Amino acid sequence: MRASSIIAPLALALAACGAEAPVAEAEPAASPSPLLEDRSPVAGPERVILGFGDSLMAGYDVEEQQGYPETLERALRGQGINARVIDAGVSGDTTAAGRQRIAFVLDNNADTEIDLAIIELGGNDLLRGIPVEQTRENLSAIIEEVQSRDIPVILMGMRAPPNLGAEYVGQFDGLYTDLSREYGTALVPFFMEPLFERPELFQGDRIHPTAEGIEEMVQATVDDVAAALPDADTDS
Repeated sequence: MRASSIIAPLALALAACGAEAPVAEAEPAASPSPLLEDRSPVAGPERVILGFGDSLMAGYDVEEQQGYPETLERALRGQGINARVIDAGVSGDTTAAGRQRIAFVLDNNADTEIDLAIIELGGNDLLRGIPVEQTRENLSAIIEEVQSRDIPVILMGMRAPPNLGAEYVGQFDGLYTDLSREYGTALVPFFMEPLFERPELFQGDRIHPTAEGIEEMVQATVDDVAAALPDADTDS
């Protein structure tokens, strides 16, 4: 299935995240939102979070410091958490591509004690009409690889646009909840929920969030990420 066959106002924006999208004009750099300014003094040991995903994680066509990992880091630090978020997003990644590179990413950060991994993939599978079972298999393999290294996971869910058919939508939309239960991960059911019915938070391609949209996504998920962090080892 080609991307053009499912692009409609907001439909693809609810599910897609990268591949084959037209390039929108870059927005001017914006000052951090007052919602994300530091409010509490940062304290405690450094908490390292791996942000593993596609263009929604990589920050497609926004300034470097406006991406989800960077904005999330500021928001967590605003809560007093000594957070460092590693941006391991690659625009256009499918779950299969993520499966191929997850071990490399973890090996490349082997000298860093990662406290939590955010896994955000699946939108580009929708763009390509990849069978849900393949997406499930790939996400399962990614989660298993991360958990094999004793790293907790928070899974960022996606939703299929309704024009893909009720059967496919039902299978895809239930995928993330099923995986969360199976592997005992934390879950954000729909990563792009804050953008629902707010087209002004999308770039001109109607797929990727603007910097303001990313801020809204962070505000909606920062507490979930903070809650998924394991208790800090204060003995070390």
